Amino acid sequence: MTHQEDYKLTNGMIAKGMEAIPELMRVLLNNAMQIERCKYLQADRYERTEERKGHANGYKPKTVRTRIGEITFAVPQVREGGFYPSALEKGLRSERALAAALAEMYVQGVSTRKVKAITEELCGVEISAMQVSRATAKLDEMLQEWRERPLGEVTYLYVDARYEKVREAGQVRDAAVLMATGISPAGERQVLGVSVSLSEHEVHWKAFLKGLKDRGMHGVQLVISDDHSGLGAARRAVLGSIPWQRCQFHLRRNAGAYIPKQAMRNEVAADIRSMFNAPDRSIAETYLQASIQKYAKSAPRLSDWLEENLAEGFTLFDFPIEHRRSIRTTNSLERINREIRRRTRVVGIFPNEASCLRLISALLMEISEEWQTGKRYCVSKMLNC
Repeated sequence: MTHQEDYKLTNGMIAKGMEAIPELMRVLLNNAMQIERCKYLQADRYERTEERKGHANGYKPKTVRTRIGEITFAVPQVREGGFYPSALEKGLRSERALAAALAEMYVQGVSTRKVKAITEELCGVEISAMQVSRATAKLDEMLQEWRERPLGEVTYLYVDARYEKVREAGQVRDAAVLMATGISPAGERQVLGVSVSLSEHEVHWKAFLKGLKDRGMHGVQLVISDDHSGLGAARRAVLGSIPWQRCQFHLRRNAGAYIPKQAMRNEVAADIRSMFNAPDRSIAETYLQASIQKYAKSAPRLSDWLEENLAEGFTLFDFPIEHRRSIRTTNSLERINREIRRRTRVVGIFPNEASCLRLISALLMEISEEWQTGKRYCVSKMLNC
């Protein structure tokens, strides 16, 4: 494969990962059209010069259907007329290549000179590296505003963590990506927040959960998560006495580490499944005690682990039966993780925390918007509405 082919393939893969995020194209082409108007007028905004040959007259919205969805651009106007920016039409004619170039800049946070050269070729407007960076900064502001938006009442709170490779001071390290989703009393699913950090687990979790509360999250009746390092202490410190449901899927998987013989796996899995599928907590605990005794001699480490951990998956029995399927695991977040993994695999190693947060925030914002028109859950029944 030639260098050019490799470059095109890389850009194509990155663009595919970013295809649902048209905002950057809107920001950069709007910026290019503004620059073109300034050159036409021979004056910057609010600048008084003898060479000025007209006056800016605001913007006119224009919605264009593109391969990555409908985008509404702000087309600059000139009071005296006779001006129409060519950057928009040129950029749209080369939409696929432009999207690839922008995606590379956006995802990796580097190569602004390369992006500058490509956008100048495709849009026909000279764009400085500073202007490219400024366009990215505008999008970063939008994503930050979304991450910091006010929250409301959340009945069920799901939290999870994943790890991405990030370059820090010349070394590649694992950055923790913390995510939270929730279900409102009206049954609406929403992505509540995301955070990326190389800091200590408990400190990061505590700051993340506190941030959700500071943004107005209230009314939480259950937290659903796996037993992540540092989360337990942070959850107790920030969310007080709110009940915790440990993810049953992860509990079943974790049990495998304590099974001494391969031949026992199906039997142990069936026993754990019977506990989780029990009609109520009392019967589930009866099944648990029977399994603890059953494996006390043949698998003592498993017996001890069951006694210490499995009841953490029984909290859902305190909630309505019609909700239990939705609150027994963090599988909804696992599906999000798979989508993120599919997109971040293209990047490999992020150059810094900011670029990692940028991409994942954009993906989660997209998912959250899709959920707004999706399935609702019957949370209102629990509240006797």
